[in-house]
Amino acid sequence: MTSLRNTMSDLDRCHRSRDLALDCYLGAIRNIAQYAVEMDPDKTALHRRYLEDLAALISVGTLEALNEGRATVRELLREYRDQSLQYLGKLRQELSGALCALQQAIEALGQSDGDHDGRLRTAIVQLRGSPETGAGEARETVLAAATTIESSLEQLRKQHKLAVSQFLIEIRMLHTRIDLLESAASIDKLTQLFTRQEIEERIKSAPGSKPSLLLLKAGGLRTAEAQFGRPVAEELAGAFSRRLRNSLPPSSVLGRWSEEEFLAMLDVDQPEATALAKRISETLAGTYTCLKSGKTVRPLIHLRVGVIDPGADDAERVLQRIDEFLNAR
Repeated sequence: MTSLRNTMSDLDRCHRSRDLALDCYLGAIRNIAQYAVEMDPDKTALHRRYLEDLAALISVGTLEALNEGRATVRELLREYRDQSLQYLGKLRQELSGALCALQQAIEALGQSDGDHDGRLRTAIVQLRGSPETGAGEARETVLAAATTIESSLEQLRKQHKLAVSQFLIEIRMLHTRIDLLESAASIDKLTQLFTRQEIEERIKSAPGSKPSLLLLKAGGLRTAEAQFGRPVAEELAGAFSRRLRNSLPPSSVLGRWSEEEFLAMLDVDQPEATALAKRISETLAGTYTCLKSGKTVRPLIHLRVGVIDPGADDAERVLQRIDEFLNAR
């Protein structure tokens, strides 16, 4: 009886400890949702709703729910961190542009209106200094006209400076947009890699000692889009490109050849490039964790990797060899 009583007591303590741990876990998730830093209202509200839904899912206490929640919490926090960094980066750019525009506007306000302003003011002085002899009524008319002209001139000067400052602000914002568009023209917006056109230009302009080329066919991106939707496919492409970049030497030039095809220019010899290709094929293929409407999904990437040594081939032949590998079944 003593042994049975002790066993039941230990079991009760285990259940109480489990319930307490689960309650603390749920409290932590709900606190994360409650104290999330406010940025874009829609994104913040969606993030909180996803965390509340996750807490409701985990509250059942099953092993399956707990295992699923562990990955989902990490993905939700990572996604919100990335969104927050993008939001802060955008605010910094806007603040920098506004400060530059304000500085230019202040400088413009301090400049003179040119020779026209000087001539008009000289004419007003002359009108005011007209001889006092003559008809009093005519003189009063002249003085009234001078006062009116002077007042109108002052208003025109203020409007001119205001218009100049507004134009400067708009020009500054246009320059910012142009810089972003020029950057986006050579960088893939989803993966932050060079585009095919940029990579082709680099291959054509490569020096005599041509770099080794690492080719990757990441099958699964189109399947992820068909199965889970475009946002998941974009997240998967971004996750794959980040892992790929972290697996390559810092001097590598990495580009996205097409939707599922990637290419890296490596400043290493052929044996090292071959070893790197083998290591990447073993570590980057497999299951990735992504989010779909606040729930964890696990799309799969099948990877085919190859290495090209340009050797004495000209650029056109190198590009042909790239197409032959990537288009092979």
